[in-house]
Amino acid sequence: MARIIAVANQKGGVGKTTTAVNLAAALAAAKRKVLLVDFDPQGNATMASGINKREIKASGCEVLLEEVEIGAAIVPTDAHYDLLPGNGDLTAAELKLMDALAREHRLKELLAKVSANYHTILIDCPPSLNLLTLNALTAADGVLIPVQCEYFALEGLSSLLDTVKAVRHRLNPTLEIEGLLRTMYDVRNNLGNEVSAQLTQHFGDKVLRSIIPRNVRLAEAPSHGQPIHLYDRSSRGAIAYIGLAGEIIRRERALTRTDPVEDIEPPAAAPAHGDSGPTLKAPAANHQE
Repeated sequence: MARIIAVANQKGGVGKTTTAVNLAAALAAAKRKVLLVDFDPQGNATMASGINKREIKASGCEVLLEEVEIGAAIVPTDAHYDLLPGNGDLTAAELKLMDALAREHRLKELLAKVSANYHTILIDCPPSLNLLTLNALTAADGVLIPVQCEYFALEGLSSLLDTVKAVRHRLNPTLEIEGLLRTMYDVRNNLGNEVSAQLTQHFGDKVLRSIIPRNVRLAEAPSHGQPIHLYDRSSRGAIAYIGLAGEIIRRERALTRTDPVEDIEPPAAAPAHGDSGPTLKAPAANHQE
């Protein structure tokens, strides 16, 4: 069975889609069978994988609404990972599912049909907390959180950690934090170094050792419809994602499913919640990725 990892951050512009696409390509280059699920209505992961989101015959929308079998909607990519494409129709699917029974479990049930075909399934989540994100977190074994090494880096992180805790409490008790990934890092920037140090001090070994640098070639690759591994495999960005893939594989091999799931607490400056326990909220979408 595949390990399912949701790539999520409620704050947009932190490298979430870049990470989902390039990690999928790097894992595929390491001979892993990978499925990337584009669950963001913007469809950026689909376009960055070289698939035109406007020309696909079936997307995650039709799969969620059970109009098309998931296997029929999955397409191969030039980077040797499979893709369940997404586009703006996902928003319509979300609205239609609002009154459905067990609506948060729909993606989990669908991925169970193809899970045996893959080593890893990555889900690119929308940069907001909505029904699509809740579906992804309910289906996932772990959450990979890209964190920008710049000002306001912790903005939204506390909310996401609270959301993970709430999903674990009500929908998916085995959900884990896969790790915090530092992105857009510039070693020459004092602020970036300070943010990186703060993350490591507060979250300890939950912060992945891999660091994704700020890299022009990495920023250019999506406009060519290619992961960085195909666009410029010798770039610093490509090397960083190969390193991340290796770290993810090593963590997966070391993981024992009998270990208890541990919470990680948000920074002390985060607003405190009441004593009534975690709650799930779905604010309006804020697509900034």
